Amino acid sequence: MRGMSIARTAVRLKVTLDRVEPEVMRRLVVPLTIRLDRLHLTLQAAFGWTNTHLYAFTAGGIDWSIPDPHFPAGEQPVDARKARLYDIVRDTGAKTIRYLYDFGDDWQHVIKLERWFENTDTAGMPFLLEASGRCPPEDIGGPGGYAAFLAAIADASHPGHADALQWAPTDFDPATVNQADLERQIDALAQKWQPRSRK
Repeated sequence: MRGMSIARTAVRLKVTLDRVEPEVMRRLVVPLTIRLDRLHLTLQAAFGWTNTHLYAFTAGGIDWSIPDPHFPAGEQPVDARKARLYDIVRDTGAKTIRYLYDFGDDWQHVIKLERWFENTDTAGMPFLLEASGRCPPEDIGGPGGYAAFLAAIADASHPGHADALQWAPTDFDPATVNQADLERQIDALAQKWQPRSRK
């Protein structure tokens, strides 16, 4: 990263939900300077999560999250509100980062830093390039619970079929994603985070 302007560098990310079939994947472009709490919100919007659970980023044996006052000082993560994607790359050299959402359901996302764009205008970022697979429903029980849920909704003779249909969002299809809606959610974040012009 020597010689590059950090403020004018963007990164293309490929983010895949681990241990889930059919594949749930998103490609995004974000500024290298994005704060991790904002990257979290970007991932929530990109996948269609509801931002109702805790999260953590992990790379090189370091965790970034929101510190918990109930944890001892030596066990606290690095504050995600005070760190940027650049800090992870600089401090760990990582090309792959893990993002955990919901410590109970254990939704693990693998973030691959696919491509760097130097000397670029990062206004209007983040943005979504590609989306495949629908996000699982919240509180379904993680990858194992989701697999059981999919088996139940797909088979009318399954003993859990009626319950699964009640739990499922209307017309739930795991392979179908509304990319336009996800793009709108991310665009709204990008607009909200635009630097205010000074008068």
